[in-house]
Amino acid sequence: MKPSEKPGSVGAGLKQRGVTRREFLEFCTAVTAMLALPPSMAKVMAEAISGARRQSVIWLSFQECTGCTESITRSHSPTLENLIFDLISLDYHHTLQAASGEAAERARASAMKDNEGRYLLIVDGSIPMGNPSYSTIAGISNYDMLVETAKGAAAIVAVGTCATYGGLPKADPNPTGAVSVSDIVKDKPIINVPGCPPIPVVMTGVLAHFLTFGSIPELDDLGRPKSFYGETIHDRCYRRPFYDQGKFAESFDDEAARQGWCLFKLGCKGPVTYNACATAKWNDGTSFPIQSGHGCIGCSEPNFWGAGPLYKALSMPVSANTAMLGGAVAAGAAAGVVITWHNRSNKSAAKMAHDKVTVQELTREEK
Repeated sequence: MKPSEKPGSVGAGLKQRGVTRREFLEFCTAVTAMLALPPSMAKVMAEAISGARRQSVIWLSFQECTGCTESITRSHSPTLENLIFDLISLDYHHTLQAASGEAAERARASAMKDNEGRYLLIVDGSIPMGNPSYSTIAGISNYDMLVETAKGAAAIVAVGTCATYGGLPKADPNPTGAVSVSDIVKDKPIINVPGCPPIPVVMTGVLAHFLTFGSIPELDDLGRPKSFYGETIHDRCYRRPFYDQGKFAESFDDEAARQGWCLFKLGCKGPVTYNACATAKWNDGTSFPIQSGHGCIGCSEPNFWGAGPLYKALSMPVSANTAMLGGAVAAGAAAGVVITWHNRSNKSAAKMAHDKVTVQELTREEK
């Protein structure tokens, strides 16, 4: 019997659901591309995932709005990504599981015991430290449940901005004393998947990487997978050419907005937000906020909720002073090329060092 045909393997589950090898290879090819792996890794990934035992997953939800669960588990129509997610062994998730009360907690305890050292722990929501009674599950404080469950986990995936940074519950004056998962757990590898909510395909990619290599993907300085958070939304935005030419919408209903010009002046935080929204998109790759006419609010960045008004521009674009912008409007592409060159040079240098281009670097003071 082939490893992929063994009962309980991902491959056996795929076969049972009628997923062909060709369809699965196509999926693995797409995932390797998203993870910036060589094309030859698609076949390796397919073999590894097919023969892998269904990955035990324990999902804890703390101070959150359930938006992360909605994002990751729901789709416009069934896709292979959904099937992969269904084929993990989701052993505990108090929002989705049928069991409740003591039966639910027995399921968590059993999964921890049977898969000690091997299960993935997924956490969404922040952890209140001000008073244990702010948020409890089965009479257990969020802090105690996190510490207990994290002990036997192979790795932890902090899903959503609340789990990764504290999120909106942490906003001033932070009445619950909300903190992130990494503020508490210090002895386990943690993959941060921020976003309010996060993109479903990012979770799929992280899971596929873990099933293939038995390890976590390469992370940036904030613990985020570089393959998904390595570039800003601005870097891949289809409106970027208008930004480089100094063409901006002045209001959400003006002609420039209807023509798809850049939303920077309307508060778009794309230049300082690292995420895959512009490439992975939402609803099976249909769209993302900027494509729908609304600027990025920077929800995958730390403390985005306190970064200033949503509809106020960060600054004038880097190297694009008022004179240059005026020249771009009057003379067309000539000044736009200069702006583009300056912007790309700055971005390229930052990318080579894998450093962020900060708000300060995007800001210039008008003399």
